[in-house]
Amino acid sequence: MKYSGVILEILNGIGGKENIQGVAHCATRLRIVLKDNNLLDLKKIENVKLAKGAFMAGDQLQIIFGAGLVNEICEEFKEYNDLKDMSLGDIKEQSSQKLNPVQKIVKSLSDVFIQIMPAILAAALLLGLTGVLMKLEFIKTNDSLYAIIKLSSLASAGIFSILPMAVCYSATKRYGGRGILGIVVGAIMLDSSLTNAYLIGTSKFAPEIINLFGLKIELVGFQGGIIVALMMGFIVATLDKYFEKKVPAVLKLLLSPMLTVFISTILLFTVIGPSGRFLGDLITGALIWSTQHLGIFGYALFAGVQQIIVITGLHHILGAIESQLLASTGRNFLNPLMSVALMGQGGAVLGYLLLNWKNVKARELCIPSFISTLFGISEPALFGVNLRYKYPLIAGCIGSAIAGAYIYVVGLASLGFGTTALPGLAIADPTDNGYLNYIIAHLIAIIVAIIMCFILNKFYKKIDLIKH
Repeated sequence: MKYSGVILEILNGIGGKENIQGVAHCATRLRIVLKDNNLLDLKKIENVKLAKGAFMAGDQLQIIFGAGLVNEICEEFKEYNDLKDMSLGDIKEQSSQKLNPVQKIVKSLSDVFIQIMPAILAAALLLGLTGVLMKLEFIKTNDSLYAIIKLSSLASAGIFSILPMAVCYSATKRYGGRGILGIVVGAIMLDSSLTNAYLIGTSKFAPEIINLFGLKIELVGFQGGIIVALMMGFIVATLDKYFEKKVPAVLKLLLSPMLTVFISTILLFTVIGPSGRFLGDLITGALIWSTQHLGIFGYALFAGVQQIIVITGLHHILGAIESQLLASTGRNFLNPLMSVALMGQGGAVLGYLLLNWKNVKARELCIPSFISTLFGISEPALFGVNLRYKYPLIAGCIGSAIAGAYIYVVGLASLGFGTTALPGLAIADPTDNGYLNYIIAHLIAIIVAIIMCFILNKFYKKIDLIKH
């Protein structure tokens, strides 16, 4: 066998043939699911001949060999170890069998967002840069520069304006349905004939109300409704698979997609949508109450968990509260709290990056994700890194909470809303060294999150050892 030496080195690093649960390959990497991860010696695997790197992703050992070469090594590896032919989907299924229910939920969420992450990353960087450049006077006065920035702004806003549709599409595919049906239901969520969800809490909010067998339904869109889109993706996929099995073949092409979309739409406006909005009102109301009644602890709590609300997509409701704060008091104390909450997640990305600097894939994902947080966009950091690996998310929340407590102590507030992180400095209240305190608060969030990443990484490793 041409690669017998490579195969023996791999077996030596993973604890032998008996520790293999499944094996497959993608375009560049050999993927192995192990029965016991504690038998793995990653340093040995990293030094395997011809390997360009190795890392654990979820519950898979992935060894980078490169296009073409990985195909040959995988075939010989299977033959040498008498392993049945497995597809990439099969090995993902094998890997997921080792997860507990909570881990399965987190992994499924990660799978949904990893598909749309390139679009989010590209848009996030463009959005942040154009947001800063559009405020510069020489940009405004130069027609060509203004046109370029304006077009860039349109390009950056695209994915965020249809994010619920993209999530519904990706979730539908992830849970086994046809992606096009997810797009259709996602388009229904954002239909222009519905009242825009961002108007909730304003004087312009006046949705049409219809009566369905005595049930009154408000025709309101789901802009920012990420959690609703996730739930709808699962429902669309479930209905699609059901009708594809049950509808006779002669009628399947006509009836199956029609029934899936129609029933999904009814569930969207009668069950899923109202439930998601109720959850958002409950969480948001609790957070606002905590900042008004719990003092420093309320500020720390709000900053610590605000980015969890971003994961659900329900954070847009806070815009109405911010505008009311400005109208009533002229100052907005929520904006700097949300800003340090975002920057805590950015710090957690840096912490994870430092822990995995030798991993090329980690650098490719973490560096642009952190840069996007500097311009007020946290989705790449949240969905691409922190939620995916769990402990960075917790580290980010802790860093944010400490920074939130500092904001309470120094009385930091903003004079506007809608922009955070570096651009947010422009609207910070300069009273009592406001600009300096704004910078210090963000540095606290970043530094504490990095430190907590290192601490929690060791803690998680100890937990894994105890489990095994």
